[in-house]
Amino acid sequence: MPHVPLVSHIFTADPSAHVFAGRVYIYPSHDLPDDVPENDLGDQYGMTDYHVLSQDHPGAPAQDHGEALHVRDVPWASKQMWAPDAAFRNGRYYLYFPAKDKEGVFRIGVATGAKPEGPFKAEPEPMRGSFSIDPCVFQAADGEFYMVFGGIWGGQLQRWTGGRYDPNGRERQGDELALVPKIARLTSDMLQFATPPQDVVINDADGKPLLARDTTRRYFEGPWMHRHGGLYYLSYSTGDTHLLVYATGESPTGPFTFRGQLLTPPIGWTTHHSIVEHGGRWWLYYHDSSLSGGVSSKRCVKVQELFYEADGSIRLMKP
Repeated sequence: MPHVPLVSHIFTADPSAHVFAGRVYIYPSHDLPDDVPENDLGDQYGMTDYHVLSQDHPGAPAQDHGEALHVRDVPWASKQMWAPDAAFRNGRYYLYFPAKDKEGVFRIGVATGAKPEGPFKAEPEPMRGSFSIDPCVFQAADGEFYMVFGGIWGGQLQRWTGGRYDPNGRERQGDELALVPKIARLTSDMLQFATPPQDVVINDADGKPLLARDTTRRYFEGPWMHRHGGLYYLSYSTGDTHLLVYATGESPTGPFTFRGQLLTPPIGWTTHHSIVEHGGRWWLYYHDSSLSGGVSSKRCVKVQELFYEADGSIRLMKP
């Protein structure tokens, strides 16, 4: 399968892929063609809306269903509609998205629709108790839905270590324990947290939590959760070291044991992904910056097949 962008008429990134009614639906963020100076807080990522893509199967031509939600239609949000996700329950489709509120603090919102491609109508307020970025919503083996989320640097996770927002919160360093994603069970109506967000602990093979200085293994952003072979797979981006890595565990809330890399560095600054099964095969959706010639804030979504080894490890891929 040629590793070409799913679409080239717009810039897309951060793809969350799901199979609904046998079709693959991809929920990416939508990079704008603006030229904004880059910084570590991500001001260059000024996205304002979402487009939903779909395919008959991975590798098939992708259809752009048009604008599904715009920041102007989200009462509480001000800017930066970053990486979204979606879920289906109770005969409705749910779009989860981070955006900055009127005070510049990232919250997570939810919008609902009758069709997987939208349009979606946002709730008037963000989810109570939500913060940071990169929501990933999944159904656990017990039938309950959970959200795992969080990202450091521009994603502001480091500003919440004391349980409330601290604008001066810092990234942990050296031998301090690395920051980890958060997880919460969702209410039956899918609109709120049913449990307070808790840490998702990621340990090394010896059972020791990863340290902040371990930048090729520690969590940065972009969590994705899926199940395979009786295990939960938590995969994520290492951010400034440009890798996709994964850990496995027996419970969706952890602890997880680090297993290794699944994708080597792509063109661009970093990548953000999802893993989905379709047609009895597994697929990795991810992004790089090849469409823009390497501009980190102008990205494109791609897909390639993912393979498991006999021991449950994921075969290392090159983008």
